[in-house]
Amino acid sequence: MRAGVFPIVGSPWKLTFAGLMFALVACSGGGSPSPEAPAQPASGSNNAGGLSPTSLSSNPPVANAAISAPPGFTVQVIGSVSGARELAFVPNGDLIVGTGGGSVSIVPHADASGSAGAPTTFATVGDSPAQGVAYGGGSVYVSTQHALWRTPYHNGDQKASALKKIALYRQGQVAPHSDGDVHTSASVALTATNAFIGIGSSCNACTEVDPTRASVQRTALDGSGMSTYSTRFRNAIALATNPATGTVWAGGAGQDNLPIGHPYEFIDSLTIHTAVADYGWPACEENRHAYTPGADCSHTIIPRVEFPAYSTLIGAAFYPNSQSGPYAFPSSYRGGLFVAAHGSWHVINGHHVAPHVAFVPMNGDNPVTPVNWNDPTKQWHDFLTGFQNNANNDARIGRPTGIAVGPHGSLFVADDLSGKIYRIRPSGG
Repeated sequence: MRAGVFPIVGSPWKLTFAGLMFALVACSGGGSPSPEAPAQPASGSNNAGGLSPTSLSSNPPVANAAISAPPGFTVQVIGSVSGARELAFVPNGDLIVGTGGGSVSIVPHADASGSAGAPTTFATVGDSPAQGVAYGGGSVYVSTQHALWRTPYHNGDQKASALKKIALYRQGQVAPHSDGDVHTSASVALTATNAFIGIGSSCNACTEVDPTRASVQRTALDGSGMSTYSTRFRNAIALATNPATGTVWAGGAGQDNLPIGHPYEFIDSLTIHTAVADYGWPACEENRHAYTPGADCSHTIIPRVEFPAYSTLIGAAFYPNSQSGPYAFPSSYRGGLFVAAHGSWHVINGHHVAPHVAFVPMNGDNPVTPVNWNDPTKQWHDFLTGFQNNANNDARIGRPTGIAVGPHGSLFVADDLSGKIYRIRPSGG
């Protein structure tokens, strides 16, 4: 077996499209009809009555019996939003929550010293999933299946005042002869001057007709001047801006049904490369390895951080070097990258890939540990675990999605299976 791939066990891909849809509870990085589709939440409640923080043990008595952070941290549940996906903070400490449906929620005072406020609907968008959210330049941005939206934000706003569609994508047709692996969500990240939108493919492996699919698009902050920044990127998700360098990062999942297995999954700095950055899908994967006979992979991007196959990276956030506040993390986390791995329904040697949140130590835009093409676990370590009981690999209590750092230093993680929003703080904070 070539280093860098995992075998596909027992030919699980010989399933009908309908069978795959039934099997898919939520996304995987592999070939399923909507690899980044939100999980179905355990409860439809939007917690209208409010929810006080509920402390969870950081050292559960049974392995993976409860959500667990490293010693020295406390994990709390501060609210519940059905189908919670990506997260973004506005300046006053309220938390914006994208969802797998057509609405966006807001959690007031999420990083306050006590209980957060009850989540309420911030905006209802006429296009779903309203997964991606970001804040910048005095506006809240929402990325949905077909458009990027923007609304002005004024301190303390609990409702979107003038939500406006500012850019369009996925306006063309699904690729001819698509295998049904049609991605529908989009992610968004901002720099001081631009919005970046990650737009997934309409198949597992194909040549797209719509040039915005399988790409990252760049626009001005008002949505004008959209152009392709990266191409042949099967499903650009987990977009994040590094506050130390201003670069934009994105996570990606490799294709399925390859003769030698599923490639590693990755997160990489898009904007450290010159546009148009070519990630090679579906002809090239990983370390410029050609999967299509005769493909020229000599100029495709080699990602900087690798994860095991089927990890399915949904959310990411850098921990600021200059973070202050009563809940600021220890110095060892400064400048590092938190990544939410959604996990997969795929079975590899009898085991699912467990959902978890990983931490990647970084030095600017360089991982402290370089890629090891023989072992995709060397660059990062687990930070938040317990979403899956290892004694029963089908038993899951959650699947992490969005990640954000609060203004007072807390880390927030969304979960689209349970709908919970977790708040993680140093125990002494």
